Amino acid sequence: MSKFIKQAGLPAMLKDGASVQDDPLLKNIQACKEMSQVTRSSFGPFGLNKMVINHLGRLFVTHDAAVILRELEVQHPAANLLVMASKAMEEEVGDGSNFCLMIAGELLSEAENLRKMGLKPTEIIRGYSVALTKAQEILKDNVVSKVKDHRDEKEVVPAISSAIASKQYGYTQFLSKLVAEACINVAHKNSKNFNVDSVRILKVRGASMLDSQHIRGFCIQRGTEGTIKKTVNAKIAVYNCGVEAASTETKGTVLIENADELLNFSKSEEERLDKAIGAIAATGVNVIVSNSNYGELALHFVEKHNMMAVKVASKFEMKRLCDAVGALQMVRLEPPTVEDMGSCDKVETIELGETTILTFCQERDDSKLSTIILRGATEQALDDTERAIDDGVNTYKALGRDGSLVAGAGAVDMEIQKELLKYADETAGIDQYSIRSFAHAFEVVPRTLSEVAGHVGHEVIPKLVAAHESGDKLAGVELETGNAVTTDVRDCYLTKFWATHLAVEAVISVLKIDQIIMSKPAGGPKPRQGGARDDDE
Repeated sequence: MSKFIKQAGLPAMLKDGASVQDDPLLKNIQACKEMSQVTRSSFGPFGLNKMVINHLGRLFVTHDAAVILRELEVQHPAANLLVMASKAMEEEVGDGSNFCLMIAGELLSEAENLRKMGLKPTEIIRGYSVALTKAQEILKDNVVSKVKDHRDEKEVVPAISSAIASKQYGYTQFLSKLVAEACINVAHKNSKNFNVDSVRILKVRGASMLDSQHIRGFCIQRGTEGTIKKTVNAKIAVYNCGVEAASTETKGTVLIENADELLNFSKSEEERLDKAIGAIAATGVNVIVSNSNYGELALHFVEKHNMMAVKVASKFEMKRLCDAVGALQMVRLEPPTVEDMGSCDKVETIELGETTILTFCQERDDSKLSTIILRGATEQALDDTERAIDDGVNTYKALGRDGSLVAGAGAVDMEIQKELLKYADETAGIDQYSIRSFAHAFEVVPRTLSEVAGHVGHEVIPKLVAAHESGDKLAGVELETGNAVTTDVRDCYLTKFWATHLAVEAVISVLKIDQIIMSKPAGGPKPRQGGARDDDE
């Protein structure tokens, strides 16, 4: 009771240890600005890497904003709203998370200036909402081309180049062609049905990235169980059980009185196993796949009938294999029906350095699975290339939903800024200030691109403004020289659309916060400093 006498207001109603912070807007904006600064230097083809060591001690060397934000484990509630918007961007399009975070941070920076000018948060929010609607209209009007046939490699490669260039600038054309081949191989006639899981990546250390290759079909990093290493026109039976002599479900005792009975018992067991495997071979099967072990006797009979023996221990890999070859898993060692069997043109083992790869290849263009075998010197290099390919595959999926493309290299951003400033001049009332600040936020894209590339950002912006005022809507930053030139870089329309939309939603959420109330943290032992230790220490 004395607590309520000594204190007044909301803190008196909460448990000891709870905290209340009034009017936290400027502090929240500052935290969000610092959060956006973390990944800003990683934006674009010349983006710098971050070395992140997570709570498990795993090392990440990357400039992929999605990975950086995931491993940082941000705790600040307002900054976490921007992280959530970035994650939503990754789930919606699969690329553009850094762009989303950067625009959100710049919009909040402009909102801070508006707040200091005397505008209320509700007035800023209203102006930003009006500006967002207008910006999306301008973005749609500035579509420069469209991918009409998502199965035409010549149309697809330029569209996904910008997504891959932001991660692997020196290998853009090579990786873009590789990703386009893999995606087109598994693409349906209906572009909206494309599944990103149909393009699989297998990382093999060694050689150069230029030695990477695309395989139509399924690959796994292991060899065969027997001596047969290659089979053409394969008929495949997949078993979810061991290939060995069947054991009884109940325990029993066999009484053998002489040597003849012992020989006959062993012989009858061999005959039953030979008959079972012979029946499988009689259906035309020449490749047996199992997720369990092969008995020595069973493997002998599999080789005797000229069948390849393959073991795939992972249930996820087994499912992918079944999808690739069109097979169904069987739970008992019995002859498969026509519906149960899968097929592919060739099954063989290949050697890449010291690694053995087993490939299930389909020579036709419409195979159900594509595998990109990545080569590289280090695990970090392979991981970073894998993320670049993931961005390219997700961009291909976005093109299936909407094939519209806009000018890249900051060109469309400067055009949005120019048109929004005109719109702000035509707008009466206090909303014009928010709209003008919204327009200035888009300068951050070309400015960051030029600064990361080693140029002076405030010198590039006037050149771009002059070019766009003269009517050149495709004027963007030339990263090698820092000049404003007509660019042939193309960005996906959906990436820009959703990044802007989600960024503004996150900004509005931050601007609407007028109080932070934190309950007392839950009890329990605190983790020891220095990470986990072994019991012996």
